[in-house]
Amino acid sequence: MGLDPVVLFFIFGLLAGLVKSELKLPPALYETLSIILLLAIGLHGGVELAEQASPTLLGQSLLVLGLGVLLPVLAFGLLRGLRFDRINAAAVAAHYGSVSAGTFAVVVAYLAARQVEFESYMPLFVAILEIPAILVGILLAKGVSRDTQWKELGREIFLGKSIMLLLGGLIIGAVAGKEAIKPLEPLYTSMFKPVLAFFLLEMGLIASGQLGALKKHGVRLAVFALCMPLLGALIGALLARAMGLSLGGTAMLATLAASASYIAVPAAMRLAVPEANPSLSLTASLGITFPFNILVGIPLYLRLAEYLMAWGL
Repeated sequence: MGLDPVVLFFIFGLLAGLVKSELKLPPALYETLSIILLLAIGLHGGVELAEQASPTLLGQSLLVLGLGVLLPVLAFGLLRGLRFDRINAAAVAAHYGSVSAGTFAVVVAYLAARQVEFESYMPLFVAILEIPAILVGILLAKGVSRDTQWKELGREIFLGKSIMLLLGGLIIGAVAGKEAIKPLEPLYTSMFKPVLAFFLLEMGLIASGQLGALKKHGVRLAVFALCMPLLGALIGALLARAMGLSLGGTAMLATLAASASYIAVPAAMRLAVPEANPSLSLTASLGITFPFNILVGIPLYLRLAEYLMAWGL
């Protein structure tokens, strides 16, 4: 079986950027595509959440919250072991404790194309994982300080675009219910993959611009950006099995744990830790980890989920 067309759109954008093509999407279109994807994911999750809300889901959400605390701590330890200074190690680690909504959109399409079912409330976990890593990153960078602008930081975290769209979609879907939301179903059914394809075209163009920074930051950053997703995926998959998630849910939580934020966390870190070098974080998360997950990681994480389930883990 060949590569999924949406992945080919990403490769096309990546190659076009690397050869210095004049191709680029209008900024307003990229913004619109992001909004549609995040709202579609939230709406779909909200519709299913209304039907599946339970004490079990609350317990799973708390475990996922713990995952969001653990991952940046592990990432910070790896980065310090690779001799990155404390401030930059904490800032990069925060990106890897959080999640990539773009990667989540791709794994949704990937599993759907292979008819692998998954728990439809997974968008709730995306929203949960966005928040704790930022707070942990700040504490790792400088502890609790009087200089930290908590009010502004709180606005950046909770009122930022990605969180607002995901939570807004979840709430609308949950309140409206499956029957009332039917006219909007194309957002997360027939329209989803075409929108995702154009989004990934732009992400390929953006990612190509980050790869050049490797000349400056060297092999250490690349080693971290390739190893951390694998570690995160293993932890996420094992947690998913402990939570009793399905094959698709296990692959999806592994993918979330393997991904790295390049939207919400960079904005929050610029506000909270302005002395950190943002090019380190973006080169790692967007220039290396995102392409790795899209091209190699997601199929690998599904195989990992299949292996764990085959062994009864």
